[in-house]
Amino acid sequence: MRRISLALFSFLAGLLLLPLAVYLYLAFGHPPVATADKPFPFESRIVQIPLHARIAREMPAASPIPATDENLIAGASLYEDKCESCHGTADQPAALGRSTFPRAPQLWTKRPNGTVGVSDDPVGETYWKVRNGIRLTAMPAYGSTLSETQLWQVSLLLSLAAKPLPDEAARTVGR
Repeated sequence: MRRISLALFSFLAGLLLLPLAVYLYLAFGHPPVATADKPFPFESRIVQIPLHARIAREMPAASPIPATDENLIAGASLYEDKCESCHGTADQPAALGRSTFPRAPQLWTKRPNGTVGVSDDPVGETYWKVRNGIRLTAMPAYGSTLSETQLWQVSLLLSLAAKPLPDEAARTVGR
């Protein structure tokens, strides 16, 4: 009986002490909170798993607007105004994007697998990210500042980043 009591006491003490230790760790400012700090172990996975699950559940299957020259040019103009300072252009990476944590992806840079930016993501995923933003990053939510059409225009543009664009759109994004 004494062993059971000791085991029960140890278990209950652990249940109380572990949250207290975590609270003290946080309260005394030990976690990495500056963008220059090294991340927590598994920090990226902890954040990415629920993000990907939520996007997969909520993203639209397809764009309700067509990828016309007019929509792509409008998307390029929106990109220049809202996105370029963090995500750069084909001929000019963004210094601001390199100073965020995590670093903002350069959306016109060709990746080792041959894709450009997020052009291998479904357009609905890009739309979801532009509309809702991403917590714990510098990516803001544009759902309250851009119209649905504008959200789709910039999302369509990014989904076609690896393909030929109308001349005016290509010039705007530095191609």
